[in-house]
Amino acid sequence: MLDLNEVAMFVQVVQAGSFASAARRMGMPANTLSRRVSQLEEHLGVRLLQRSTRKLVLTEAGRSLHDRSATQVNEVIEAARHLAGESQEPSGAVRVAAPADFFDVYLMDWVAEFFQQYPGVQLDFLLSDSRDDLIDKGIDVAIRAGDLPDSSLVARRVGTGSQVLAASPDYLQAHGTPDTVQALSMHECIRRSRQAPRTTWNLDGPQGFVSVEVTGRFSANTAQAQLKAAIAGLGICLLPMAILRDSLQAGRLIQVLPKHGRFNNGLHIVYPSRRQVPRAVSVFVEQFIKHLREDALAEGE
Repeated sequence: MLDLNEVAMFVQVVQAGSFASAARRMGMPANTLSRRVSQLEEHLGVRLLQRSTRKLVLTEAGRSLHDRSATQVNEVIEAARHLAGESQEPSGAVRVAAPADFFDVYLMDWVAEFFQQYPGVQLDFLLSDSRDDLIDKGIDVAIRAGDLPDSSLVARRVGTGSQVLAASPDYLQAHGTPDTVQALSMHECIRRSRQAPRTTWNLDGPQGFVSVEVTGRFSANTAQAQLKAAIAGLGICLLPMAILRDSLQAGRLIQVLPKHGRFNNGLHIVYPSRRQVPRAVSVFVEQFIKHLREDALAEGE
């Protein structure tokens, strides 16, 4: 007899993109979930999924079963969640992708508060400036700054920030202070690591958008490394104000071309799918947004 639980598990695997992600959401071992889907395939006598080390691919039979059953399975799950209401305690692991220097900007205090409020939730941070594939890496939610490329991912803008130009007093004394954006092309500029010998900085200014090609002998793949290079006098950096603020206030750096920078730089929460976001993920996002708002209020005071 067909086990409808196995059909529901199959739908969860397809929507999560992997057995590992689905298992985390469902709170069960991935090998158990894989075995139950295999049992479903044996019962139906067809292959539903082509498995590989990197991703799952639906067969024609699998796509047909998912298309015919997903809506009903989702409705049952949503109905159960509605009946459970807000009293249901969030639990399970949440895998979060964030920039490498995330915790240099957003301190750990709010994470401690989150753990106190939701003792059943575990957080697994994947910190990297590379934008990994969310489904391939089993990521539940990503925090990304700047412009987002077009994709099938679901993005929610939750805040803004600014990037500004800065250099050390020693560097400016030795090399002079640029008085125009185009003058930056004549200076040592500290850039994000990339293969190209030159980098284009796109800046906002009083006359609107302006671009300049810059170069420099030092580049690094994290904001903290670029910050330290600027303090050491290696050149002019373009970094988030949140990372530069302490050094600017202490006089270790001086803002350059203060009317130019990247203003209203978007901060986004990105999900693999808008369907069936686990409650543990939802409360994590709510807590992070609350922290952003509290920071914004504190800065305004």
